[in-house]
Amino acid sequence: MADDCASTKTHTLVVTDRRTGEEKEIEVDEETHSIRAMEFRAFKTDPSDFGLLVHDNGYRFTACCRSSVSFVDAEKGKLYYRGYPIEQLAEKSSFLEVAFLLIHGELPDGKVLGRWEEGILRHTYLHENLVQLLDTFRYDSHPMGILISVVTALSTFYPEANPGLRQQPGLYQENIKLRTKQIYRIIGKLPTIAAYVYLHRIGRPMCPPGHEKGYVENFLYMIDRMADEQCTPNPLLVKVLDKLFILQADHELNNNTATMRQIGSSLADPYCAIASAAGSLYGPQGGAPSATLIEMLEEIGDEKNIADYLQQAKNKKKVLWGFGSPIYKKSTDPRVKICKELVAEVLSSFGERGLVKVGRRLVEEVEKDEYFVKRNIKPNINFYTALIYYSIGFPVDMYPVLFAIPRAVGWLAHWIEGISEKGARIYRPRQIYHGPTSRSLPDHYQPLNVDHRRCVVSGLDKRIRMSMGEEEEGSNERKEKEVVDVQPLLRGASTVAANWQKSPMHG
Repeated sequence: MADDCASTKTHTLVVTDRRTGEEKEIEVDEETHSIRAMEFRAFKTDPSDFGLLVHDNGYRFTACCRSSVSFVDAEKGKLYYRGYPIEQLAEKSSFLEVAFLLIHGELPDGKVLGRWEEGILRHTYLHENLVQLLDTFRYDSHPMGILISVVTALSTFYPEANPGLRQQPGLYQENIKLRTKQIYRIIGKLPTIAAYVYLHRIGRPMCPPGHEKGYVENFLYMIDRMADEQCTPNPLLVKVLDKLFILQADHELNNNTATMRQIGSSLADPYCAIASAAGSLYGPQGGAPSATLIEMLEEIGDEKNIADYLQQAKNKKKVLWGFGSPIYKKSTDPRVKICKELVAEVLSSFGERGLVKVGRRLVEEVEKDEYFVKRNIKPNINFYTALIYYSIGFPVDMYPVLFAIPRAVGWLAHWIEGISEKGARIYRPRQIYHGPTSRSLPDHYQPLNVDHRRCVVSGLDKRIRMSMGEEEEGSNERKEKEVVDVQPLLRGASTVAANWQKSPMHG
């Protein structure tokens, strides 16, 4: 917990170190039910000892910050955004309204919401150079890899927004207007980047954002429009995606959100921090609906194969993707019920595509199987989200990209909270080292005798040299050309560095 953690200090733990017989009373924060890990540093067997470390593999039981963005009450199966139940927000609010709530802490009134939406929708366009960068990716590049690369590149387009370049560590704490503009840019441009990634993937020309369209509507417009500028996305899909975006906007301090806070603690610009958090979603355990779930349904293939697959899952030979939750172990994720209703709406309009029927039958079998019921293994939100994306027709490798659009709102909320916290520190976890120590180099070891003024540039390999008509070992003339004097290069680098020190951009 932070050093300035508020506490009522009415309860204590008494810890006895049986190695030394020392006894220490540790104060318990009654409000947060926590103790400061630093207290254990006092337990030493020798004054020169570092003290005890608290080993928590994966940070499962370690609180690294105080937050008011969202709260998961896993015992009761509840999720709150800034104190509001997720069920109420999904029923009565729009995604951009919830985005304002998460970032600013309160729901906006009509005028404030209008300005908020306008600020975001005015920043949906991408710089032409960024579009050219996107075009350089192979058609079969994974969409998530493209998204991460393009978001990272965004930071180079706005040098005024980089605390490192401006040598202003407190840039975003002091300049709220600049911070708000980056929030508009990130939230506004992510759907455009996602749409461009989708179109690039299928070989269709890029479509610019439309005018006077809503946030989700604009995204669907960009991926659906061909030559018809009056293209109107299906209202049901707009509604479903808007609600899905609300459900996926935040979920406390999971792996990707913790990544955002950790990168943010170094005071990096928000674009690099967002890209790093998105990288967490790239992994199969990153939290986003992934291709592995659809691949599982494809492997099952037919309803008659479900029983055999479930038996292999019980025998630990197969993984039941999209089922179970590391958080809601004794309850049900409140988002699942809402997501099930959205699935029903989509299927009633578009019908059951191939694997959806297998997926729904799989759920029925799991929910009546005593083995899974006893262990509270139920379909989670990723399962139903994947069914919705699949039914709409999104390629499976687009699923984490679609997830990153709304989750960026939660990331930004945590980023602001992290950098604004009084006494905030850079994240610096400790490790428990168990490698060798005090090793010496063997007596026969000799340092390389390298002349740093000259280096030998490695030549082409044997096959390429032969294809160029050169001798296998190469001629003396070629060998002589491969020896390069690096001193001019070093002098040039020194000149560049000296000019940088004098430039107005430095400091």
